[in-house]
Amino acid sequence: GALLVNERIDREELCGALSPCSLSFEIVVENPLELYSGTVEIQDINDNDPVFPSSQERLEISESVTAGARFPLESAQDPDVGVNSLQTYQLSANPNFALDVKTRVDGSKYAELVLEKELDREEQRELNLVLTALDGGSPPRSAHVQIHIDVVDANDNAPVFNQSTYKASVRENTPSGTLVARISAYDLDDGPNGDIVYSFSSHTPAKVRELFALDSATGELRVKGQLDYEETKLYEIYLQAKDKGAVPGVAHCKVLVEVVDVNDNAPEVTVTSVYSPVPEDAAPGTVVALLSVTDLDSHDNGLVNYVNDNAPKPSQDSYDVYVLENNVPGIPILNVSATDPDLGRNAHLSYTLLQGDASFGHLFSINRENGTLYLLTSLDHEDQVEFSMMVQVQDGGIPPLATNVSVSVFVTDLNDNAPMVLYPHPNTTATYADVVAPGTPAGHMVTKVVAVDADAGYNAWISYTLLQATDPSLFSVGLHNGEIFTARQLREDDPPEHTLIILLKDHGEPVLSTSATVSISVAEMVKEVLTDLADVAPANDPRKHVTFYLILAVILVSAAFFITMLSVGIFKCYKWRQSKELYNSSRSTTYRTPGPFHHIDAVRGGFTPPSFYHQVYLTTDSRQSDLLCKKPFTSSPLGSRQGTIRNGEPGLYHQIVGTASRLPTPAE
Repeated sequence: GALLVNERIDREELCGALSPCSLSFEIVVENPLELYSGTVEIQDINDNDPVFPSSQERLEISESVTAGARFPLESAQDPDVGVNSLQTYQLSANPNFALDVKTRVDGSKYAELVLEKELDREEQRELNLVLTALDGGSPPRSAHVQIHIDVVDANDNAPVFNQSTYKASVRENTPSGTLVARISAYDLDDGPNGDIVYSFSSHTPAKVRELFALDSATGELRVKGQLDYEETKLYEIYLQAKDKGAVPGVAHCKVLVEVVDVNDNAPEVTVTSVYSPVPEDAAPGTVVALLSVTDLDSHDNGLVNYVNDNAPKPSQDSYDVYVLENNVPGIPILNVSATDPDLGRNAHLSYTLLQGDASFGHLFSINRENGTLYLLTSLDHEDQVEFSMMVQVQDGGIPPLATNVSVSVFVTDLNDNAPMVLYPHPNTTATYADVVAPGTPAGHMVTKVVAVDADAGYNAWISYTLLQATDPSLFSVGLHNGEIFTARQLREDDPPEHTLIILLKDHGEPVLSTSATVSISVAEMVKEVLTDLADVAPANDPRKHVTFYLILAVILVSAAFFITMLSVGIFKCYKWRQSKELYNSSRSTTYRTPGPFHHIDAVRGGFTPPSFYHQVYLTTDSRQSDLLCKKPFTSSPLGSRQGTIRNGEPGLYHQIVGTASRLPTPAE
């Protein structure tokens, strides 16, 4: 049972700055079976000297700096811990500076020069000091660094930070470039003396410089390396702001960066002991193996539970539910069911309605234990037809596993809306009569009843029936379209006014109905219609002006048409009379139509001597004509030429046989 050291132990290599440094182990004792846990603490010895980053540090301090000003110095590093770590600093004797040793949050020490007596460049241009770092060993180990101070002329105003300490938090494993904090300083000087450059203070550890980057112009502190909560939980970063004067003014601030743990380490399972093979006669409860689980994360991220590895499985991925409108509030409409093959609390399921729409909480509710979905209010198909939602089924594991189920609720229609008449408008006291002319034949459409039903499907089908009429034999109504036709031709003895009551019914169960009243006037002229409308229309009817203008438009169009036709007739008559006068002026009054012949025309032929006239006579049935030539005559009044003879000179008498299908025009 002796525990021996197997190889040389280096505490700094195993644990670094962590203290105490311990190694854990477990011992199994058999017969009887017992498990013991043990821990070996590695104690530190003072085997490391403090080390400064460099052997010399140079400072520039203006002579205008007042007493009490502080100047951080580079810190020494000692990998030992406890009393063997760096404990203090010492400064060589001098008349101007004192040393102030401070302690960080993690217990490490750092030193600041404190100006006790103001510098005078004209008296002393430079100073050389020695800073010694000592640890707490016995005897103590030490390290030295030379501090060279240049005294320069004054830059009146040093930069000033808007706060001395900044605090920030950042998650471990944050990507490089992520902004951590933004420091800000101001300088009252102008020009280069007022331009500020940000940088890390001289005593900032090298590890911090590897993990963080500082923008010298903007003061933005960003992640540069890989942060690990398990390695360091808090970083204390010292920054400075310098102006660009000949003797730059310097201001200092501190940034505390808290690293937030992320669950980035999986549990590690260690099999301590395994018994194999297992005897077939092993009693129930016999230990087969010992398992231990560790997690490097902290707080809840490091808590380990044996494993909830099955999400709830619903019986189906989605549900479609059909609910009649006007339902009774509070009725169950669906039961969402799911199973989980885990055991115990890991298999205990709860049901939650995900509120996709804020109004759903007033309409639906689900029983958290059994998944029954309830309808809390009465639904209306005409208001909304479909509701879509998600039900989340979650087990009781840590962390819990959940599955979402889609639920669609469809509202089916009931026949709860009667047909509504749009025309003729049922809510007006005015009576607008449709007009039909006397003698209108059967089949003429007079008007149409227009109606709608807010229901859907078969419940919205409307049928139209003539319920009552002044003369039932005169009009008929279309069963499905509401069009009113004349059933026969209107007679003179038909009443001048007709009132029809139309019954409108839907096809739902039960049937809902309404009625519409239609007024029809039989009028010969528009004037009669206007008179009738003036008698029945109320003075405050907003549509009377529209009707008047429509009728006036019909009258004006009719008058324009009549005037146009009359003008065309007059023009045609004028042209006809003009052609007739031309015809009469070309006739000779010395010729008469002989016997049964009909006189057609007589023209002067331009190819005959002026002493001859030619006259053509056509019979209406023989299609023959005779050419009669007059004897030469002496000039005398045409009215005295009355002797038309057939026995003229033989050489001047000719018979013409021609075909005539029409009477020639005067021009012909």
